[in-house]
Amino acid sequence: MIEKILVLEVVLPLLAAPVCVLVRHPRLCRLFSLGVVAVCFAIAVAVLLEVRGGGVISYQLGGWPPPLGIEYRVSTVNAYLLALVTAMALVVMSFDSRGGPPRVPEQRRHLYYAVFLLCISGLLGITITGDAFNIFVFLEISSLSSYILVSLGGHRRAVMSAFYYLVMGTIGGVFFMLGVGLLYQVTGTLNLRDIAARLEPSLDDRGTVLALALLVVGISIKLAVFPLHHWLPNAYSFAPPKVSAFLAATATKVSFYLLAMVLFTIFGAPFVFEELRLQAVLLPLSILAMFLASGAAIFQADLRRLLAYSSVAQIGYMTLGLSTANATGLAGGLVHLFNHAVMKGGLFLVVACLLYRVGSVHIDALAGIGRRMPFTSAALVIGGLSLIGVPGTVGFVSKWYLVSGVLERGWTAAAVLILLSSLLALVYVGKVVEAVYFRKPAETQPIDHVREAPLGMLAPAWVLAVAAVFFGLTTNWTYGVAREAAELLLAGGI
Repeated sequence: MIEKILVLEVVLPLLAAPVCVLVRHPRLCRLFSLGVVAVCFAIAVAVLLEVRGGGVISYQLGGWPPPLGIEYRVSTVNAYLLALVTAMALVVMSFDSRGGPPRVPEQRRHLYYAVFLLCISGLLGITITGDAFNIFVFLEISSLSSYILVSLGGHRRAVMSAFYYLVMGTIGGVFFMLGVGLLYQVTGTLNLRDIAARLEPSLDDRGTVLALALLVVGISIKLAVFPLHHWLPNAYSFAPPKVSAFLAATATKVSFYLLAMVLFTIFGAPFVFEELRLQAVLLPLSILAMFLASGAAIFQADLRRLLAYSSVAQIGYMTLGLSTANATGLAGGLVHLFNHAVMKGGLFLVVACLLYRVGSVHIDALAGIGRRMPFTSAALVIGGLSLIGVPGTVGFVSKWYLVSGVLERGWTAAAVLILLSSLLALVYVGKVVEAVYFRKPAETQPIDHVREAPLGMLAPAWVLAVAAVFFGLTTNWTYGVAREAAELLLAGGI
């Protein structure tokens, strides 16, 4: 039965999007979208429990067996991601609509929910499909939807940011499609498992190495791997905070899964990390991202832009976990995928609360706001402590296993650099906390009129703040699944 409802993960939000266009009533569309996402989350949890207890789930579309037909295939690796994407979509969708995109008038808000559902469908499709061309199709669905969502920010620069995101995303999509084309030329199939099986005798061919290079570059653009990250700071800074929360928590995480799947499942860890030694490129770039992006975050005067550069640094931690190519380090990268989604999603929802009440998230404008918005400010502090990696938060769990992974490889210097990069996070988080709690508001920016954010906005932000502490203290649920996923990837499975 579970494989029968698996296809609903993609079909439900895909069909719900045009329903929102037809219904047109914004409140009904919001409730309808929330219900659809809730069903998708329930299915994702059921699928995760099933694969942890019974192995892989496979669904053949149209009854055509793979590799001739398209296969939806779920193991612990992508079931983990399905649960994350649907959970974050549910939290963000439940966030009060007053924190939604300011440029969309009430009478056209239904279109916003339609695009949001299309983006969710695309991300879930990438995660669940076992067909390379199908991945490209869903990649474009999610990307085009993301461009529209980013452009809805209440600033002209949002449109320019969306356009630059579109250009970079298109380049990434072209690289990815060229890589898929070369793989099809070499293997004669588009099924991922079949590609991996047929590719093994041709791993040393120039066409195969070129295909790997094209796929890695294309996905790295989508993932915002340093130095291909330039689209991300503007996109996250000028998009509506609710959109930034969703994209920061899901889009780059799906791209990370896609990169891991290409490296470990299609090409295999022995070829990628022993013969080609990709870690010689990936490790330095990861460390540069951790330091340079965190350094850039320190000098930002706008909280949204600070968090955007912080995201680039956090992606560096995830790719560092990939470069270790061992179970502990890869599991650390995968668990950081979950943890970063929780803490950064929560922080961007806090930004939405601050924007709604204060009207600005310039750090100077937040001076003394901790007294006027104590619950919002407390959620901000919890998210900030998670970014630093303070014990008892999810950030500490990620860095613990990443440090353990690099030490297993004998990379002592990398372990020290992980710890030093946390000090940079301490600086930019401390800068915000100092303004919120210890600085007096300027006479030109009185905050006497400011009140706490509405419950409908504050509750979802606090759900993620509590999750950042809960999963920081209870690691079996996240690291346990991530470890299973890492071992499966290292074995070349999916």
